Amino acid sequence: MNYLDLLYRLSISLWAGGNAIFTLMLTPILFKTESRDIAARIVGNLFPAYFKWGLVCGVIALVSRLVGRGMGGGRASLVILAVMLVLVLFQALYVEPHAADLKRRIGSFETSSKDDPLRKEFGKLHGVSAVCNLTVLVGGIVLVVLP
Repeated sequence: MNYLDLLYRLSISLWAGGNAIFTLMLTPILFKTESRDIAARIVGNLFPAYFKWGLVCGVIALVSRLVGRGMGGGRASLVILAVMLVLVLFQALYVEPHAADLKRRIGSFETSSKDDPLRKEFGKLHGVSAVCNLTVLVGGIVLVVLP
């Protein structure tokens, strides 16, 4: 295994691993042990760094993959990696700023009505974000096992 392939696999593994820990462990624990508003504030404070982590790992993976193997040697991995990067960019540049703005405007999820139009809008955005996040996680797992 050459150094560029090692760097590619390491960056994908760190990206997918960070995603898994954040999504499947940290966030559920916070929402189980803290009030909804406090957990949401903590997770919201972590999101910018979380998305930067994904972007840095993704760019390192893409560059090491392209330099190491070029466009050949399995286009499927390039397509998966590109989709993952686009999804994280979408989350970082669109979803997270809009969700943060909605959270500020809502004030408190504990005291606002579930019928509040802002909460409904936030719920839709949260659903989109969850699908993006899980897609990135699955993509990362696939890339770890692909040759």
